[in-house]
Amino acid sequence: MWRFEGDSGAAAALPRLERLAAEGAIEVDDAALVAWPEPQRKPSLRPLGSLVGPGALWGGFWGVLLGLMFLVPIAGPTFGAAAGAFAGSLADFGVEDDLIKRVRDVVIPGTSALFVFSSGTVADTIMAELREPGVVLRYDLAPEQTRRLRDALGEEPLRPR
Repeated sequence: MWRFEGDSGAAAALPRLERLAAEGAIEVDDAALVAWPEPQRKPSLRPLGSLVGPGALWGGFWGVLLGLMFLVPIAGPTFGAAAGAFAGSLADFGVEDDLIKRVRDVVIPGTSALFVFSSGTVADTIMAELREPGVVLRYDLAPEQTRRLRDALGEEPLRPR
């Protein structure tokens, strides 16, 4: 996750990532852009897929994950209990509560962020391309955690009728 100052900073950086993906310099499984204008109570989400086509994860993944990160504090105790149960299941995939808290601490009103799910050295390539100041949160999953996450949240192929 790369956090940018201003609610349009991530959108301004996005064309560079799309160019890297189109050139084959990076391979992104799935990505999302979050923008949080200062007066709003919650951020907006734009799923980006693989930057060159559909993403590998279930379409609702980003909404659920980012909802867990940003809506729990304002949605109240009922949603909070359900979100807590979901957060517990995310820990099975290696997404710990600490990561969720760290994202909440840095993506605040007046900022924007790019979230990227990928493998290999993609993060290093993106960091070299986005040489601007900002906050980077990198979270590496073990291969088994990545496989379980893809198996559980990957898109199902369309079945012929």
